Amino acid sequence: MTLLDARNLGKRYTSGGRDVAALDDVSLSLAAGETLGLAGASGSGKSTLARVLTRLVPADGGTVRFDGEDWLALSGSPLRRRRSKMQMVFQDVLGAFNPRATVASVIEDPLRIHAVVPKAERGREVAALLDRVGLPASYAARSIRDVSGGERQRIAIARAIASRPALVVLDEAVSALDVSLREKILELLVALQAERGMAYLFVSHDLAVLAAVSHRIAIMDAGRIVETGPAAEVIGSPQSAAARALVRAVPRLVIEKEDRNAV
Repeated sequence: MTLLDARNLGKRYTSGGRDVAALDDVSLSLAAGETLGLAGASGSGKSTLARVLTRLVPADGGTVRFDGEDWLALSGSPLRRRRSKMQMVFQDVLGAFNPRATVASVIEDPLRIHAVVPKAERGREVAALLDRVGLPASYAARSIRDVSGGERQRIAIARAIASRPALVVLDEAVSALDVSLREKILELLVALQAERGMAYLFVSHDLAVLAAVSHRIAIMDAGRIVETGPAAEVIGSPQSAAARALVRAVPRLVIEKEDRNAV
């Protein structure tokens, strides 16, 4: 079943007196329970696309249907109610949170805003969410500033899944983590998807990250999607110049491709 269907999206900015097409006639679709990796070099438009889809910035044109509704036509209270079904995890988690907030208040916000559980049950739900992302319930009382980067990313994931979304958009969500933490977070995301049936739109410049989690990969370049296909095919036999450059940027992927060709 198609969960998200975006057609002919456009977004333009003025930068240094020039008109720049951040999104140029972009179309993509995402099935329920699927992970679509969105890759591209810096400035390719992938983060702009993520923000347009999550309604953080307006599109200049095009359509988006999400969970059967005209997503871009929603506003006011109907949009606020339906935001529970599409959540986002950012690279700069601390910048996305109130730095004076506690871990409990960060996770409680979506529970309260979207009335996920009654007030009396929120503490228990926060503890359950922390446990699911591998953190003890005692972390609820900590300031968000007093936890490590890897722990903050786990808290961001707990917050994102608190409203029981159908889709989570992850914008470079593991790029600031070291390799060991990155692998643990990716394993957590894969496990959560298997349990809850969520779809992911996973934005990254790193094809090695996307190879670990994606069913399909779309490649962006200069505001356009220039290639889309099963993850193994895009990585193993890239057709676009942008995809080939991304594969070359990750030596391990190049080696794996050469090994496959030798078989």
